[in-house]
Amino acid sequence: MRHMRIWRYVEEAARFGSLRKAAEHLNVTPSALQRRIQDVEEDLGAAIFERSAHGIRLTAAGESFIRWVRTQAADLERVRSHIEDLSGMRRGHVRIACSQALVNSFLPKEISAFRARFPLVSFQITVVDQGSAIRMLRDFETDLAIIFSPRKAAEFQPLVTLGQRIVAIVAADHPLVGKSVLRLRDCAQYPIALPDGSFGTRAILDDLLAVSSTKLSVELESNSFEMLRNLARSGEVVTFQIEIGAPVEETDPGLAVLPLSDIDLAHGPLVLGQQRGRTLPVATAKFAEQLARRLDETRRTVPA
Repeated sequence: MRHMRIWRYVEEAARFGSLRKAAEHLNVTPSALQRRIQDVEEDLGAAIFERSAHGIRLTAAGESFIRWVRTQAADLERVRSHIEDLSGMRRGHVRIACSQALVNSFLPKEISAFRARFPLVSFQITVVDQGSAIRMLRDFETDLAIIFSPRKAAEFQPLVTLGQRIVAIVAADHPLVGKSVLRLRDCAQYPIALPDGSFGTRAILDDLLAVSSTKLSVELESNSFEMLRNLARSGEVVTFQIEIGAPVEETDPGLAVLPLSDIDLAHGPLVLGQQRGRTLPVATAKFAEQLARRLDETRRTVPA
């Protein structure tokens, strides 16, 4: 345990790229932090950092060491969680990297339900694009990822997959509201606001439009679904999102959700996954099981 504290000093120095900033964050003096790093370098027989006037950065040996430290920290957390579970304490800390679509309703409800059963479990939710989520899993910066239409990665192990349609989101009094069937071409006469290229939704729409005669008038792009919704709420703008993250009338009566016709093939997979081969801490594994059940229930209740 004491070694883990020293290794954390090294990790914080790597994260900040500055001994002074890392020391301030750790509440130690820069000279004390420097001595800790030198002790580790002496034990390893190799330099961990390259020093320059601009700060410090990891050497190749340092990158290998930091990855090993994160692996050890993840294993220690799993052991702690298992011990606490055996003692009936039900403590734990669950880290999730997810797409923005999950934070509007789905994840808050699931976390609240879980904490009603296990109130000593804490959560850390990081909203990122799919590429960052995979990287965070690989670097042990998160435990679970819930992402839409992820790219294939050898280190990513899917736990459950749920098909998701892309829906159009418009103001409740928009002229498109009331159409029995909505096609992408129906949206072409209105201003369009799209998520930026980091989102799976955008990639699917771009692929569809690349082989279609339909041309959309894209007047705004954003990496914030809240921004896109506010634009739709205030005028004739049309935006798009996957259905699990779409607003509901009870909480957002100013917006309407219009599913796109299956003819346009505007859909993709929502995937809950983890780093391949990793044994998750007990609390995280329990929450992953709950999410998997809920996603499976959603799949079985969605009309064909």
